[in-house]
Amino acid sequence: MTYEDDRKSIKYFVKQFLLLNRKHFEDRMVVDFPAGNGITSKILLEIGARPMAFDLFPEYFQVRGMRCQRANISDGIPLPDHIADALICQEGIEHFANQLAALREFNRVLKPMGKLIITTPNYSNLRAKLSYLLSESERFNTLMPPNEIDSIWMSDQDITPEIYYGHLFLTGIQKLRAQAKLSGFQIKKIHPTRIKSTSVILFPFFYPFIVISNAITYQKNIRKGNGSDGLLRKKTYREIFRLSVNPRILVDSHLMVEFEKEIEFSDVAGSLRSQFRYFGTT
Repeated sequence: MTYEDDRKSIKYFVKQFLLLNRKHFEDRMVVDFPAGNGITSKILLEIGARPMAFDLFPEYFQVRGMRCQRANISDGIPLPDHIADALICQEGIEHFANQLAALREFNRVLKPMGKLIITTPNYSNLRAKLSYLLSESERFNTLMPPNEIDSIWMSDQDITPEIYYGHLFLTGIQKLRAQAKLSGFQIKKIHPTRIKSTSVILFPFFYPFIVISNAITYQKNIRKGNGSDGLLRKKTYREIFRLSVNPRILVDSHLMVEFEKEIEFSDVAGSLRSQFRYFGTT
């Protein structure tokens, strides 16, 4: 059985998403980055899309008749502005040292209203939360916390001077949402993935406390009136609260988030309506 047909693999859920939404991808330019061995690029070709593949190590790309270009996210994707209809970042964001810069680069190459699909190991599920509490590890009793031995997956100076980091920069739904928002994206939909059995076992014990704790925090911050726009604050905090208590996020093995390009990243700063404190003020 291939990875894209194995329900234990995130590639299965990406494939099902692409097949279900094939009309939205037909004859559309879709960036696949990082492309890995090319499974997603191959599926995109089969549904009639026009994929463009990029990876830090294109040597592993295996799709006949298609080229994968070498690209390092820290240097940017070698494409002009506003060229892609969609971009798929499958199991990549957790390897990027500067995720905010990466998201801004995704914004740059996408057309207005372009689609961004991000999948990443779910650092917001209950198993991950408990693991972090016990040992700051990705998986308690299995892996050591992030370190310079296990968290470096490749460092081949003959190919590239760059280091390929492992899961050194794992992120949860809240941080991912905030960084995407600050890069000009909004969440359109969160797609379910494989359920993690450990998280399901933990769910009935921890879920009531999660709901109560987040509800109290939400109400306290709504009442603060910290100088920001009241309606915007309420809308933002409500979205954050719903993500915090979303049962599927708490039990799914991976996050699979569909974003939509809302504005250009260069316009984000001017659109912010937060509480500002100028230097020299108290």
